[in-house]
Amino acid sequence: MKNLRPKRTAIEALARTLLCAVLLLAGGAAWAGQAVGVVEHLSGPLMDRKADGTVKVLAAKSEVESGDTLVAEKNTYAQIRFIDNSEITLRPGTTFKIDNFAYDTDKPDGDSAVFSLVKGGLRSITGLLGKRNKEKFQLKTPAATIGIRGTTFIAQWVEPALPAARVPDLTPGLHVAVLDGLIVVTNPGGAQHFAAGQFGFVPNMTAPPVVLPQNPGLKFTPPPAFNIGAGGPLASQGPGALQNTVDCIVR
Repeated sequence: MKNLRPKRTAIEALARTLLCAVLLLAGGAAWAGQAVGVVEHLSGPLMDRKADGTVKVLAAKSEVESGDTLVAEKNTYAQIRFIDNSEITLRPGTTFKIDNFAYDTDKPDGDSAVFSLVKGGLRSITGLLGKRNKEKFQLKTPAATIGIRGTTFIAQWVEPALPAARVPDLTPGLHVAVLDGLIVVTNPGGAQHFAAGQFGFVPNMTAPPVVLPQNPGLKFTPPPAFNIGAGGPLASQGPGALQNTVDCIVR
């Protein structure tokens, strides 16, 4: 009988070890990132910094997750298609974070589309989430937060520290152009709606957004393949408002 206790102790230790391993695996499965979109088109290097700090290089058809920070290198346009069929196209030199994205066809109450434009510019095309829960979409920028009302728009953040030659014709601050629908731009200085064909500007977080009478020089010219299937020519922009300046097609 004296030899039974050591054997029992060893068995108990092994059982505890196995139990811990099972719990760790279960926890890992519960917290593992879920894909919320894929890289639809890509014209150059695109880096993905994960929430845990790891970095990977993405390719066409690579998946992206909530918490990812995407960095489009020089000369890189990158189009991300999310699971609700929305699209975000990043221009070269852009840093963009997917703060929180959630979409389930059967659970509209759980919708969330929160992004941060840290640097650079993008084009956003609304998907199913934005059509059924417009208030759940937010694009945060250093100068203001952009909300949608069923929309295709362009946003460009020009950093004050950048030499003027690197962003021709654009004053430092947040520039927006609405191609279709309506957006609302909000910060502590105030809120402003922008309709299709309008341009807007916000110099910083404390100054109110303002409507500009014409395009200040905002350009967005991704490769033609990025516009395939976009559904037709530019619409609702007024006579020549964006012609030859914002080269994209909207749904």
